[in-house]
Amino acid sequence: MHQAAEVARRLLEIRAVKLNPRDPFTWASGILSPIYCDNRVALSHPAVRTLLKNCLAEQARTFGAFDAVAGVATAGIAHGALLADKLDLPFAYVRSSAKDHGRRNLIEGELHAGQRVLVVEDLISTGGSCLAAAEALRDAGCTVVGVLAIFQYGFEKARTAFAAQNLPFATLTDYNTLVQEAAASGYIDTQDQQILQQWRENPEGWGALYA
Repeated sequence: MHQAAEVARRLLEIRAVKLNPRDPFTWASGILSPIYCDNRVALSHPAVRTLLKNCLAEQARTFGAFDAVAGVATAGIAHGALLADKLDLPFAYVRSSAKDHGRRNLIEGELHAGQRVLVVEDLISTGGSCLAAAEALRDAGCTVVGVLAIFQYGFEKARTAFAAQNLPFATLTDYNTLVQEAAASGYIDTQDQQILQQWRENPEGWGALYA
């Protein structure tokens, strides 16, 4: 099975991704969504955790040589640490904001100026958290080779934002593959597929249907 399809199928099986087209979730941003993705669930399933770790290691090779891995707090920390361990590389993580006590670190761990760093996140929606982490690493003198995540929604906003920062990114699977696998497994029906496609085309406006 193609890697993207296998990862999507396994995430659906363990309900790390939940699809509720007719009873949408509310994201922290306030957007209503028929999908909720929490790849931290995979950490509790050893077989899926190992699959993701191995797939991340394989995909990481596409970024060329790098010296360290940096996870994006908080959901990218565990997957980034697993990847760093697999590759026998240093690991650090980047906070969303600096601590307000102690050393007031934004980057936790030991990285050095001049190091080439791969950023790991669990999913990419608009790309904001990844890009902020990359900026923090660049400010520390590191070279960011790219961002690697497990899942992406495929929003144009994210592609534009990454392109503006000249930052390559890749994911193990994506929204379209996930919907295809969900349909193939009978997880959703044809009407659900249509709803999911409508949301994907206009995530902000789609929620007005439920207002």
